[in-house]
Amino acid sequence: MVVGSPPTVRRRQLGRELRKLREAAGFKAEQVALEVRCSPSRVSRIETARVRITPGTVHELLDVYRVEGAERQRLVALARQAQEAGWWQAHSDALTWEYSTLIALEHDATELRTFESSVLPGLLQTEEYARTVLRKTLLEQAGAAAEEKLVVRLARQRILTRAQDPVRLWAVLDEAVLRRQVGGPDVMGPQLRHLVQMSGRPNIQLQVLPFDRGAYACNTGPFLLLGFSSPDGVQDAGEPADGDVVYVENEAGDIYVEKEPGLARYRMVFDNLRTDALTCEESREWLARLAAELP
Repeated sequence: MVVGSPPTVRRRQLGRELRKLREAAGFKAEQVALEVRCSPSRVSRIETARVRITPGTVHELLDVYRVEGAERQRLVALARQAQEAGWWQAHSDALTWEYSTLIALEHDATELRTFESSVLPGLLQTEEYARTVLRKTLLEQAGAAAEEKLVVRLARQRILTRAQDPVRLWAVLDEAVLRRQVGGPDVMGPQLRHLVQMSGRPNIQLQVLPFDRGAYACNTGPFLLLGFSSPDGVQDAGEPADGDVVYVENEAGDIYVEKEPGLARYRMVFDNLRTDALTCEESREWLARLAAELP
């Protein structure tokens, strides 16, 4: 018996049926991904009910599997019944495809591991810190667009504090991130105190990588490693495991790393970073001392 809300139950049922159709058609996930212009891991997440699936996507998959008639109508109807609109869809006109994908992945992830060397992770920013950063980085967008991006950034943070299954966050922060006076002392003081408060939550681990620790493992910049696991902690027999995804943001366009050699490299880098950093308790004390120096 599948446990969950009716939309979740239907989504898992739909995912299993789509996997059976793919296997019956003799396709690997990589082949399907090429046909519907997505990543193999997204095909896996659809089949394991880790992401929402629209009727349009079901139509595309059924085209690949050559399913027609009553069976097609039944599966598309099931997709409609399984729909749970993401809150970010209301802002779709203001969001790039890559950013919308990141929000959806964050929402469905069970664990996030991130390293930052220039600015704080968006999920941990206060409103004033986020507003300052967005005004500096959204060079080609008007004030109204920047404010909408701010609303989206703050809404993303709810995954850390939601009552049911809050996402686990493990962040390693270079000292430069915390010393940089984004918005000046009046912004950084409350921001640092917010970090101290958030680091006390059971699902959040923060580590500071001080200057005096010298060189560190990552020389390519910030990254976010998103991890996924079964909602009930149990993997169904024969069900493919869902893969991690690494998100890397840069000025030329966002990058998603999904192949295992690249993922393994990022996991190793993160493990080295957290080993080099202060412990979580030491980091909390370090942040509190720095916050005490500011208004």
